[in-house]
Amino acid sequence: MTARVPFTGSYTLNDVQFLLKPMSLPDTPVHIKEALIQSGKKHYSQMLSHEALPPDDYLPLFYRAMDLNQATMAEHLLLLAQSIITTRPQGITLVSLARAGTPVGVLLKHILKRHFNIQVEHYSISILRDVGIDANALRYILQKHTPETLVFVDGWTGKGVISRQLKASLEDFANSDGIAIPSELYVLTDLSGWATVAPSSEDYLIPSAILNSTISGLVSRSFYDPDLANSNEFHGCLYYDRFSEHDLSSYFIDTLLTTVNSLWPSLKDNLEPQINYRLGLQNQSQQFLDWVSQHYTISRPNYIKPGIGEATRALLRRETQLLLLQDLNCEATLHLRWLAQAKATPIIVLKDLPYRAVALIKELNL
Repeated sequence: MTARVPFTGSYTLNDVQFLLKPMSLPDTPVHIKEALIQSGKKHYSQMLSHEALPPDDYLPLFYRAMDLNQATMAEHLLLLAQSIITTRPQGITLVSLARAGTPVGVLLKHILKRHFNIQVEHYSISILRDVGIDANALRYILQKHTPETLVFVDGWTGKGVISRQLKASLEDFANSDGIAIPSELYVLTDLSGWATVAPSSEDYLIPSAILNSTISGLVSRSFYDPDLANSNEFHGCLYYDRFSEHDLSSYFIDTLLTTVNSLWPSLKDNLEPQINYRLGLQNQSQQFLDWVSQHYTISRPNYIKPGIGEATRALLRRETQLLLLQDLNCEATLHLRWLAQAKATPIIVLKDLPYRAVALIKELNL
């Protein structure tokens, strides 16, 4: 594979190397994208709705989320870093899943260096439901690192789709390339029980979930061009350099690292991750998906987005029919109420909801 110039988005090479190819792609409006996805004419990975900057009255919700949740996130980052060290004694290569995993990977890279004196490389690569992980990106990493050191990092799990996709993709990669890579997913919070390692299973607001590219190095979610399937190219992305004046990626990293540093003296001798009872979480997830599917006549599990993170992504990028909330007055879902109002998405409060929020994709009559 030919050498490539490292692409770091608005981060630095000391933060991350995106194994993505910046490209141009036409804007597909959300309602058209939704129709194409649901009709089966195009896969979601082949289209992007171009992002706009967050409105001025939405940004304060991000800063409020930082005030309320950065200490929790900082503690979970330290716990996750300790777990990575424990489970990777032979060495660590961080591989974050673009793009929700990217800020988490950047933070872990700095935390491992600063507080554990471990220098690691961090790559961010594409994984897409049904398409799989970018095999060319894996091959690039494996030119420099041994397979047993790879640590796949994401922000959270919703239904566990990406975790299962990762496992299936790495099985395919072992068959095609003869290299076995541990199919383990490390996340900050595991709502569905499908991650291998997570310091929490709480449905809390990870502040970076509120924003899109302006919190993730000005990089879009990844996309896939089937015409390049047999090439050596990486999966694609858009680079929103025109948003550079509004970029909060470095602010987010610097603020979280400051919080980590302040917590380190009190936590460093007590980094004992809780045990998540994964089978119980998996059962809860499946029972909930079954109930929602039946109660709201949802034809596909893909149209159900459980948890604050997944609900946020749905309201930012998809056509939504309902937002289910556990508590209408919960601070953690304030931004979701704002988004639902902006999109005229009805809200229903269900106090026995196992998650703080769930979004349902609008099914179109096609």
